[in-house]
Amino acid sequence: MDRPPLLVKQLGEADRVRWDAFVRACPDATFFHLSAWRDIIRDVFRHRTFFLFAERAGEIVAVLPLAEVNSRLFGHALTSLPFCVYGGIAGAADAVAPLEAEAEALARRLGVQHLEFRNLGVRHADWPRQDLYVTFRKEILPDDEANLLAIPRKQRAMVRKAIRNGLASEIDADVERFFALYAGNVLRHGTPALPKAFFERLMQAFGGDCEVLTVTDTDGTAVSSVLSFYFRDEVLPYYAGDAVVARDLAANDFKYWELMRRACARGYRLFDFGRSKVGTGPYGFKKNWGFEPTPLSYEYRLYKRDAVPQNNPMNPKYRAFIALWRRLPLRVANALGPHIVRNLG
Repeated sequence: MDRPPLLVKQLGEADRVRWDAFVRACPDATFFHLSAWRDIIRDVFRHRTFFLFAERAGEIVAVLPLAEVNSRLFGHALTSLPFCVYGGIAGAADAVAPLEAEAEALARRLGVQHLEFRNLGVRHADWPRQDLYVTFRKEILPDDEANLLAIPRKQRAMVRKAIRNGLASEIDADVERFFALYAGNVLRHGTPALPKAFFERLMQAFGGDCEVLTVTDTDGTAVSSVLSFYFRDEVLPYYAGDAVVARDLAANDFKYWELMRRACARGYRLFDFGRSKVGTGPYGFKKNWGFEPTPLSYEYRLYKRDAVPQNNPMNPKYRAFIALWRRLPLRVANALGPHIVRNLG
């Protein structure tokens, strides 16, 4: 008998439950394929979204979330998916070509300069790619002592130093303390902060699968914080911030140790330390924790560009901007930042 035809459609409200059920069951889908990202990107950042899926005989067999970012400063792109480290097509192999074809047709209709797929692995070795990013993922062992011993000696000593310093961790009901630490941190690095409303929306949209853990000193002052996602058996620390004193207190090491310890107690089995740029401080920090980098395969179709865009702080052309941004008052940076960062994704 002939196989039922494959149909490519766009996500509608009536499809959300089965879309998310598919994502949670699909081995190569990620937290960033969930349908809530469509509304977050559309409502918070005001970007048009196009969440495509392939269907056969009434069953979803593959998904491709896309969003359009159109900026005078940073260009015009269709990406899977802005503000997310993983994306691309998840699902049946025979649905890849039809979904890519639909994405390319959409990209041409929109007149974008490039189409970007943020794949976990290589899909098209001959396509232009971004080689800057890696991810760090490692198994969470069944008990605390085993996880502590799995941390290389020097970083394990930092965790123990933090414990001696009397640090404690708490789960926050809101993003207030997290955002204050995050905004101050990114300002020191010379980059714009995402809007506070974005983090509030993440907690609202994902409920218990989005959690803020904050580290406090012996006086109860917040010194480091992380916003994490939970998906299947994984914990993904995604956004973080800290105070200047955090380094001396070893608060950042303690923060990730506490997150790992709490995730272990809840039965999670994989710690996804997230994306970093090769050669940066966060890259070195994660390697020092015993995580090995895995290259991310960000693949491109270029239409009105000659090369893959480099809209990141590693680009030398942004050095003057970074230096200027660091000198801004925090209140000014927090007011201006969302208008800039919404176009980076």
